[in-house]
Amino acid sequence: MNDTTENTGAMQVDVTLVRQLAELLDTTQLTEIEVEDGSRRIRVARKAAQAAPVAHYAPAPAPAPVSAPLSIPQAEVGASAPAISASAVKSPMVGTVYLAANPEAKPFSTVGQKVNAGDTLLIIEAMKVMNTIVAPSAGTVTAILVENGQPVEFDQPLVVVE
Repeated sequence: MNDTTENTGAMQVDVTLVRQLAELLDTTQLTEIEVEDGSRRIRVARKAAQAAPVAHYAPAPAPAPVSAPLSIPQAEVGASAPAISASAVKSPMVGTVYLAANPEAKPFSTVGQKVNAGDTLLIIEAMKVMNTIVAPSAGTVTAILVENGQPVEFDQPLVVVE
């Protein structure tokens, strides 16, 4: 018997060929290869690498309930801070609020001003796009709850129109 074949009964196996096929599996990332030569057939296979285990994450804990009422600093809204009512216009996005079209322009709205539905109250810059925030209905601006240039969050009260 030579070093390239083994006698396994009726069939002679070419060990060098099997090794070459195994190397071919490694280089091609295949899991199985089969060659046939006349009545002789050689199949080399390996188990497929198991997929990495899926990481399961626990759900985030629920936020703690807010026990203190929302306070509005006096400097932001004037001498009398009104309670935030259901008529507050809320931010539809995250961004930076601007109360005027530019630093030299007069504000879009002021406390005590009467506005009509669709009048511009302020603008919010989000991703370099200026988004106009309008009065949802006619009324009087009773509070402006944000400062010019202030970052705002989604659903944050901005202006109260009653």
